[in-house]
Amino acid sequence: MDFETSDKVKLLQEQIERFMVKYVYPAEAVAKQEIEASGDPHHEPKVMLDIRAKTRELGLWNLFLPDPEHGAGLTNLEYSPLCEIMGRSPLGARAFNCNAPDTGNMEIMAEFGTPEQKEKWLQPLLDGEIRSCFSMTEPEVSGADPTGLQTRAVRDGDEWVINGHKWFTSGAIGARFAIVMVVTDPDAAPHQRASQIIVPTDTPGFNLIRAISVMGSTHGGGHCEIRYDDCRVPVENLLGPEHGGFMIAQARLGPGRIHHCMRAIGMAERAFEIMCRYANTRVAFGGPIGEKQFVQEWIATSRMEIDQARLLTLYTAWKMDIYGKQVARQEISMIKVVVPNMLMNVLDRAIQCLGSLGISDDTPVAAMWREGRSLRIADGPDEVHKMVIARRELKRFA
Repeated sequence: MDFETSDKVKLLQEQIERFMVKYVYPAEAVAKQEIEASGDPHHEPKVMLDIRAKTRELGLWNLFLPDPEHGAGLTNLEYSPLCEIMGRSPLGARAFNCNAPDTGNMEIMAEFGTPEQKEKWLQPLLDGEIRSCFSMTEPEVSGADPTGLQTRAVRDGDEWVINGHKWFTSGAIGARFAIVMVVTDPDAAPHQRASQIIVPTDTPGFNLIRAISVMGSTHGGGHCEIRYDDCRVPVENLLGPEHGGFMIAQARLGPGRIHHCMRAIGMAERAFEIMCRYANTRVAFGGPIGEKQFVQEWIATSRMEIDQARLLTLYTAWKMDIYGKQVARQEISMIKVVVPNMLMNVLDRAIQCLGSLGISDDTPVAAMWREGRSLRIADGPDEVHKMVIARRELKRFA
């Protein structure tokens, strides 16, 4: 295996790094001010629209899609260092049209969508004209065990009639459509009960109840609670095969998990840099705190953990490219545990090193902690991934 970046990727790295320094990092404070001035936590600031126009003009757009028909044609290994750079800023992924949940929705629509669905829904997403959301998690059942989903879709002539209760439908505010995981055959085997259906958000019966406050924040498109009440959509809105919902979800989650991990490594690197710069300049008890042994321990341990997590993630990306998502599923589960835990460790040390500054919003570290903590739950909690990792290992030696 070879993790050396190609000349093409090196050029993209340089372009994205320059773009982040020139446009994205300076826009963080501006975007925050614009959102606060609007009085709407879900407002998309003008500075972000301007940045997105620039990235598209420069061709730094849809870099996540390996399909050259719709994206940049980069492999997972090639995209990894680019995604890491984007992850350093809360504006990064959105700036390059590489933000979840749109990325996952674009991936499965490119793979499973009909020509009509691609024209109507995929192309506007690729062009950055609309946003979307993915509606799967339900409050009444465990999200860690999606075989228990209860939202139903019943065929009535040329329509699906959907009834159910979802929450943590991320990005629903302002989204043009949702891809909804629904039970279409309740009597089938557990992993053959569900299907995925495209539901325009202006459909009668699509009721957005609220954006759920997550650690005091309801920003962006929100993590939303949705009720589907006799929500009717045409039968042609079925995405992929009927009863193929779990298969499509797994196809979506593989790349989604590795993208989360890549961005998390970028967050950890930025927090690490902030910690080191602060440790070099903050004077206490007669000298820079970076001279204190306990701060040096934080820095040394963080450096080792970040690099270990990155190497495991690059290996996973390489294995996905060479052997496919199914063969790399063990490594995908492992990075989904390793990277978010590494991120929280590094962020906690950075906060402690910065002291009262660390718990303020004068640096991005506290916001990274609020965002990063959810990664130990999203796309499968640590405990479930550890369970399946152990089962696969035990099976190898049975």
